[in-house]
Amino acid sequence: MQKPSFKRIKQAGTSVKIAAAVGTLAVILTACGGGDTAATSNSGATNSAAATNQAEGAASNPPAATESAANPSEAPVTPEQLPEALLAGNYKGVYERFSTPFKEQVSEADFIKMAESFMSGVQSLENSSILNKSGVEQRTWVSDSGNKGMVGIFDTEGTILGLQVKELTPATETDSILTKNSYSLPFRGERLVIWGGNNVLVNYHYEYESQRYAYDFVQAKDGYSYEGDPLKNESYFAFGQDILAPADGTVVSVVNDIADNEPVGVMNEKAPAGNVVVIDHGGEYSYLAHLKKGSATVKPGDKVRKGDVIGLTGNSGNSSEAHLHFQLSDGKDLFTSSAIAVKWEGDIKPVQGETIGSAE
Repeated sequence: MQKPSFKRIKQAGTSVKIAAAVGTLAVILTACGGGDTAATSNSGATNSAAATNQAEGAASNPPAATESAANPSEAPVTPEQLPEALLAGNYKGVYERFSTPFKEQVSEADFIKMAESFMSGVQSLENSSILNKSGVEQRTWVSDSGNKGMVGIFDTEGTILGLQVKELTPATETDSILTKNSYSLPFRGERLVIWGGNNVLVNYHYEYESQRYAYDFVQAKDGYSYEGDPLKNESYFAFGQDILAPADGTVVSVVNDIADNEPVGVMNEKAPAGNVVVIDHGGEYSYLAHLKKGSATVKPGDKVRKGDVIGLTGNSGNSSEAHLHFQLSDGKDLFTSSAIAVKWEGDIKPVQGETIGSAE
């Protein structure tokens, strides 16, 4: 949220939508103005500019099926088979599954060159997350050494709408250091983890020390976070839902007068966190951001108990849709403090794509 935004609450100019060059992931992920997670490699080799429109039309206009190549090593692959195909050098089979717009952006020769470079030294690719949202599937894999990652975007037919490969730099010195206190989920019912986990592909916040272990939560039903007009906040299932104190503590900061963004998709980068409540839990500070305007039920100095309602889910600040940005830090100023990995009650470890919940 790089000074608050659904993406990373960033200090300036970060859009809440996940997408970037292509917008592919924007179709799937929306929240704190996410990172550049489009179909690109960090070497600039792959870039699909038409993925968004194709993803939106995938269900009603599935791409024509392709015949399997005679050579098994060049046979088209399914999303599940993508790592195996790359490890086997079946680059032609992978390219065969590219959507037409993606092929127009990336030639087969360029893709093979990029793939060979990316796969150099990789012995295996382990699944890191699977996210289904808005009719599109996103899969993320991490190499055996942990220093390379890949994201694939697929339509309902398994067509590849976009790919991203990236060098990863694990923060091994802090990943295993958890908060001293245990925290409960700051909501009732179920939420979908849009951003969360210990690499930048599943959690764009991870790149920034101040938000490294932050989460973005939306409410989804049947793979969609809204019903009705997607430009209206009230269409989003999460909008107006209670946000709860995750543990006992003292409120140290409240912002409550930032308008919710509407039409949905227009973001407020001047007040990236939007409406936010910060609670001191004895030297560990929880941040509950992007709250609905005027919904905060607490003020600085108030004592809260775990489970107390502190506000409502909103779409304020640098946010692309109604969601909650949640994190723990070692100071009350989000941008000058360091995020701390959360020790959740029940020892859960939420990761992008998972649906997690608490008792109603």
